[in-house]
Amino acid sequence: LHILSYIHSPSTLTRATCVSKHWYHLIRDHDTLWRSLCKFYHYRTENISCYRDYFKRRYSIACAWKQGGKITTIDGGFSQGLVTSLQFDEQFTVVGCDNHRIEVFDTKSGKKIRTLEGHEGGVWALQFKGGDEHDPERVLLSGGCDRDVRVWDLDQGKLRYVLRGHSSTVRCLKIRDKRIAITGSRDTTLRVWDIKRGVLLHVLQGHQASVRCVDVHGDIAVSGSYDSTARIWDIKTGKCKRVLLGHISQIYTIVTNGTIIATGSMDAHIRIWSVETGECLATLHGHTSLVGQLQLSGTTLVSGGADGCLRVWDMETFECTQQFSAHDNSITCLQFDENHILSAANDGKVKLWDIKRGRLLRHFTQPSKIVWKIQFNSTKAIVLMQRQRPDGSEEGRTVMEIHDFDSSTL
Repeated sequence: LHILSYIHSPSTLTRATCVSKHWYHLIRDHDTLWRSLCKFYHYRTENISCYRDYFKRRYSIACAWKQGGKITTIDGGFSQGLVTSLQFDEQFTVVGCDNHRIEVFDTKSGKKIRTLEGHEGGVWALQFKGGDEHDPERVLLSGGCDRDVRVWDLDQGKLRYVLRGHSSTVRCLKIRDKRIAITGSRDTTLRVWDIKRGVLLHVLQGHQASVRCVDVHGDIAVSGSYDSTARIWDIKTGKCKRVLLGHISQIYTIVTNGTIIATGSMDAHIRIWSVETGECLATLHGHTSLVGQLQLSGTTLVSGGADGCLRVWDMETFECTQQFSAHDNSITCLQFDENHILSAANDGKVKLWDIKRGRLLRHFTQPSKIVWKIQFNSTKAIVLMQRQRPDGSEEGRTVMEIHDFDSSTL
């Protein structure tokens, strides 16, 4: 067993089971061996009933990410128009479109469940919360060109409230929890809502141009605007705590973890700010045009720009640790976890990157005309794109691919 503990290759362990019956039972039955393998591969090791089964599943999923999983293609169920929003969990996949519709699909089968109708213009932002063992009911929030914010019971497909007050397109929104949400609009304001009761709590005024992006952490909200400023707001009081000055062009993306804020702008720079003081802690240089995509997790920030580049930044040193010349056109969506970055761009390509080694793992899908949205979790990824119609017409057709990497659920 001591010798076997030095073997970290699953294929080598499999061959070792053929040496003798004793080795076969030793490898199969000793969970300490599989526990050490979990530690070696940095898999979670708490509260696992059978380390062998757990390791085999995690390792199988990791291999499927690299080689490709089972793909379910939904070629239909979408009307003409742009896809603006995407979110999914194990049960529902929710897609917002600029044709005023919200399409709801079954994540496992890919079959359409229902269409949520009511918006009178394009749906430009949506988010839902809930759907786990502690909070099974899902609440969905949507906003768009008709200036309305709608609160839905996602499980039942029923409208709960229509929240009115914005005087222009609702461009961004965030749900803090199933009671409090915040929306940002082209009318220059943000609004804080009690979505459980369907009432307005605060109007946040101060921006001088369209509010393009918003994020929430605890009792603070942060917003970025086309007026080139970002603001920190107290959600409880509705007061502006800080105005963040420094960008010289429109802010397109903002993220916070409650301690720092990162903003990306048309000026090609990323600025890092202190939540507590509002001080600019660093200006991150490297992109050569609009920075429209940011994700912050732990001490890692990943940025995507209109220059086609992905950059990975260490938020302790503010240094760029990885750079990928990822695409031939503007990066329109990205997401990362501890292992991968998934990126998509106006070049119609979706690519999977190894975030630790800084290399391309594979092209994730066949090239398309346009990639609308991407999202993934540990076992699934969803890509929404526009592909050429068989007759070659210019309109194209919207296609959704569900990539499943967990063979134990197939």
